[in-house]
Amino acid sequence: MKKVIATPYIDQTRRYPTGCESVSAVMLLQYLGIPLGVDDFIERYLKKEPMIIREGRLYGPDPFRCFAGSPYDSDSFGCYPPVIVDAMNRVFADVQPERRAVDVTGMPMGELLERFIDRDLPVVFWASLDLKETVPGPEWYLRDGTKFSWISNEHCMLLVGYDEEAYYFQDPWMNHGCVGYPKGIVEKRHGEQREMAVVAMRRQEEAVAEGVGSRLCSLD
Repeated sequence: MKKVIATPYIDQTRRYPTGCESVSAVMLLQYLGIPLGVDDFIERYLKKEPMIIREGRLYGPDPFRCFAGSPYDSDSFGCYPPVIVDAMNRVFADVQPERRAVDVTGMPMGELLERFIDRDLPVVFWASLDLKETVPGPEWYLRDGTKFSWISNEHCMLLVGYDEEAYYFQDPWMNHGCVGYPKGIVEKRHGEQREMAVVAMRRQEEAVAEGVGSRLCSLD
């Protein structure tokens, strides 16, 4: 059986080279009937801080708290679920207050499919660029002086379906469009990126994801 949710598609490559998280979130928002553009999402809702070099050291924000750099900058990095949850919830507060974005990091793939994809709810999903092997680093210093290590080749897509062999994504990189990737390698790369994921649901449905994101919060 093949299940694929029809959603809008946005290519990130030329205008938002490191904006995969924002583009994936906007594809989901547009699917939910919110006519928001990527630029509005980035400028009005996404928390972000620049990377700076001071005394030979690279300093930047915690990607669990805000975007590291700028989605318009190919030399920037990205952000993790709490940042996208915060931005999406500020959108919902403006236009669809009955909805909430929820961090479902750590939820097994089978549950993501059953609880969301089977109910026509796409999932913002972290894996790696073209499913390449992830690479530790680079590192930078946070405001409190602690060192943070990025996981390179990080990439965010919109999970929209599955069949027996593959998971299907609206992949915003290089105009890939709706593409199927083999299940095994998707699960491996998703695991390497802490099994990070975000969903949007109506407020009365939030109990289905209660406590799932706690593992991510413990890494913050």
